[in-house]
Amino acid sequence: MDETPFGDDTLHEECGVFGIFQRTDAAAVVTLGLHALQHRGQEAAGIVAHDGTQFHVERHAGLIGDTFTKASVLERLPGESAIGHTRYATTGGGGLRNVQPFFAELSAGGFAVAHNGNITNALTVQRELQRRGSIFSSTSDTETILHLVATSGARLFVDKLIDAMSRLEGAFSLVGLSANSMIGVRDPLGIRPLVLGDLEGSPILASETCALDIIGATHVRDIEAGEMVVISESGIESIFPFQTRRPRFCIFEYVYFARPDSNIEGRNVYDIRKKIGMELARESHPEADIVVPVPDSGVPAAIGYAQEANLPFELGIIRNHYVGRTFIQPTDSIRHMGVKLKHNANRKMIEGKRVVLVDDSIVRGTTSQKIVQMVREAGASEVHMRIASPPTSASCFYGVDTPEKAKLLASRMTIDEMAEFIQVDSLAFLSIDGLYRACGETGRHKVAPQFCDACFTGDYPTSLTDQDGADNVRQLSLLGGAG
Repeated sequence: MDETPFGDDTLHEECGVFGIFQRTDAAAVVTLGLHALQHRGQEAAGIVAHDGTQFHVERHAGLIGDTFTKASVLERLPGESAIGHTRYATTGGGGLRNVQPFFAELSAGGFAVAHNGNITNALTVQRELQRRGSIFSSTSDTETILHLVATSGARLFVDKLIDAMSRLEGAFSLVGLSANSMIGVRDPLGIRPLVLGDLEGSPILASETCALDIIGATHVRDIEAGEMVVISESGIESIFPFQTRRPRFCIFEYVYFARPDSNIEGRNVYDIRKKIGMELARESHPEADIVVPVPDSGVPAAIGYAQEANLPFELGIIRNHYVGRTFIQPTDSIRHMGVKLKHNANRKMIEGKRVVLVDDSIVRGTTSQKIVQMVREAGASEVHMRIASPPTSASCFYGVDTPEKAKLLASRMTIDEMAEFIQVDSLAFLSIDGLYRACGETGRHKVAPQFCDACFTGDYPTSLTDQDGADNVRQLSLLGGAG
């Protein structure tokens, strides 16, 4: 039984991370930061705080505003340093045992870690650790980091962490908290975002700059690909412990995952999404009367499309923001009505019009099918769909919950077949070079691409050790803690 009006027909970023060092109301600040990062994960959240003597841990299922804003919860999180995590659960990763941050008492002292991304050799490393006697209490790849730190032969704690991270493949942006330091690490390719901020002298690590804005903090800079920052009373130390590689930031952060008001890698996300729409209009523009976004993710691209195509932009579809992901549809008739729980056509804007529908992506195609049907029932004379990204034809193994390749519509149909499936008069996707141009590049460098675009091209920038040895394409996602 589906638990959402559309079933699993959207891509889900799996988490956001936030940490602050030496601030009296640390846990309360982290709670606000996680509020701003709620779009990166709505299933559960956790905070670990240190009060100078001991660590305090709280993990809860549900939205930040439903759990951590309670005074009783924050009272159980005293301390001047704290880190937090909000997550979207993958297929095999539900339950509080997989909610981050993870915490353990190690020989070097207590250590908590929260992680965004996906470690693509975690299963292999876990099995090796288990053979040596390690006992895992979760199915999360993030827990692997704690075990690697615990078993490292290095003497200093920072060296233990460097040793642990050097064993990992894939994407990881993480924040860690020890008794006397907060640490941020970004993988050598910088696939997932991580930024450094400052709130009245208290350093902050966060997934996106929008989490800094909510608390009035300043954006100092992005943590660089392959960089480790160690924040202590002595200041901020920057270390580059990994072999230098050409960065490959996830381009889909710009298309969909990041909040539009964030600035990442020197680019404003909203501005890029508008430019994506402009590129899309230049590449494929049918005769039409209005441009309508599929809200909310299609809005900035639709604005750019309408400006470039010199067409009216109209909110021809209205989104209900009060529909949660846990709506239960007990019968086929109610399930069929599910689309209107979240979106409803604005008939006055659509009736008799040739409509260009702009959306960020097509995953399985079932949502697009229902949206198109709804627009036609509202009286549209023609429906042309334009997608603000290339066809999503490959699974992501870097911290995004995607269906296996066989369930991605673009992996098994041509564009004409997809158009017939979703019942549109025409369908076009942004080209990969158009997406790169919107991001300020001249196009995709075939030999050395500037971004990770594996979901569009199948060009994975790291080894997929677990995937190469797995019988099931979902095995990596079954780790569940990536995020």
